[in-house]
Formats: sequence, structure tokens, C-alpha cells
Amino acid sequence: MLDRDETGDDIADDIHPLFFGAPKTTEFRKLRKRIIRETREAIDRYGMVDRDPAAPRQKWLVCLSGGKDSYTLLAALTELQWRGLLPVDILACNLDQGQPGFPATVLPEFLSKMGVPHRIEYADTYSIVIDKVPQGRTYCALCSRLRRGNLYRIAREEGCSAVVLGHHRDDILATFFLNLFHGGKLATMPPKLLNDEGDLFVLRPLAHVAEEDCEAFSRAMNYPIIPCDLCGSQDGLQRQAIGRMLDEWETKAPGRKGKMFSALMTARPSHLLDPELFDFAGLSRKPPATGSES
Repeated sequence: MLDRDETGDDIADDIHPLFFGAPKTTEFRKLRKRIIRETREAIDRYGMVDRDPAAPRQKWLVCLSGGKDSYTLLAALTELQWRGLLPVDILACNLDQGQPGFPATVLPEFLSKMGVPHRIEYADTYSIVIDKVPQGRTYCALCSRLRRGNLYRIAREEGCSAVVLGHHRDDILATFFLNLFHGGKLATMPPKLLNDEGDLFVLRPLAHVAEEDCEAFSRAMNYPIIPCDLCGSQDGLQRQAIGRMLDEWETKAPGRKGKMFSALMTARPSHLLDPELFDFAGLSRKPPATGSES
């Protein structure tokens, strides 16, 4: 239970400042517990933390865009760290990509107020994307590649072992269907990935968390949301179409997203068609049983 002083303000002896002002409703407490539980489950299931007591303490670069998902990520990880359940150091990082009108003071003021260690980096990738991407084409691929390169650089400069992203369950499902429909492969965003250079992990601790829970949590906490006016301003994106399809399925059959996500965690290579995953040619049948002698 969160204590309060005589003025009614929250006291930081039982909870991190990121949770100051949290609603006292039973509904919100259940939401918060669910997000924390599912985040911890993903961290443990995919081995995101080195549990060797002799290993040096890890440091994570937690990427904060100012959207609902990244705020939920930061709050969940900070809560686990605060409770002694996540033995890593957290450095929040926002990459200001030079988008016109970006409110550059919002995140540093918020993070300073909350006492969260952070680094704000300016890199004008916006101009590069606008210059290189032909009119009518989507910005996402180049924008993401440039952003990822800068985040890797920052992580190395800060001595971090991992770049931590706020992708949630619905992002992972949407990526699966994008690859299925447009890429001709069964693949999605992995919760834990080693970069091409082999020196950094890319982690997605919200892999089990539903987008609607991130939305409800960040709205209830009244975090200062910053919309993406670059990719988010484009119409007709395939990811948006996939998102609408998944939402329609969920509306018609509640719980379907959860079932599909469970399927991603329960692959059966022998019941798919990839001979690289299962040795179909090596299958052999037992010899026919011989009749018993009379």
C-alpha cells in the first residue's frame, strides 16, 4: 500500500516515484500486477538475465520513445528492480531523431523528476529518411535501421549488455502475420536476440503483455505521451492493416490473440514443412511384426 504524507502526496518508502499517483482501484491493481507478472515471466522464460552470481552486474539501455509501450516497459522494469527481482542497472534512453515539433523537453524533465538515470541523444535521422525514401513509400524500414544503429552505439558507449525495446504481444503477433502474408516465412520478433556483431542482446520484456494493457496502464498513470508524427502519420501501412485484422478477430472471438500467441510458443517442427528443422528423410518405420509361431 502506498503511504501518503499530511498533504496527501505519495511517500517514496514503499514504491518508486514512477508509480506516484497510481489509481487505488482494484481494477488498476490487477492490471499492474498482471503487467509485472507477465514481464517477469518473459524475462525468466527467455533467460534475459545472467543469474550467475559470479558474473558482473548487467546494465540495460531501456529505449524510451515517449509512447505508451515504452513508458509501460520502463515502469515494469523499474518496479522489478525496485523489488530486488531484476538485478540489473537501468539506463533510460531517448533518441531525438529530429522530427519537426518534437517536444524535446518532455522526457528529460519527466525522467529527472522520477529520478530515473537517463541519456538523451540527438541524431537527425528524420532528414535522412525524408531525403532517401521515395514519396509514397513507408519510412519504417530505414527509420528503424538508423535508430537501431544509434542505439547500438549508445549502448556500447555506456557499457550496456543489452538494448531493451518496448514491443508487446500484439507487435509480435502482427510481425508474424506480416512475415506470413508478405514475407513468405514463419518468423516474428524474438524476445531475445543477439545482434549481428555478437556484442549486444536485443530484449523485449513485454513480449507477453497485451497492447491494451499498455494502453490502459499508461493512460491511468497519466504519463506524458509523445505521438510518432513520422511513421504514425502515414496511411495504408501493412502493419496497420494487420492490426485491424487482429482486432477484428479478437472482437468476434475474444481470447483469440492469446491463443495465437500460445501457438508461437508451442511450435512442432515435425508438423511443419521445413526439412532444416526436422529430418523428414531420416524417418523410418518399424519392420512389420512377425506372426507368432504355432
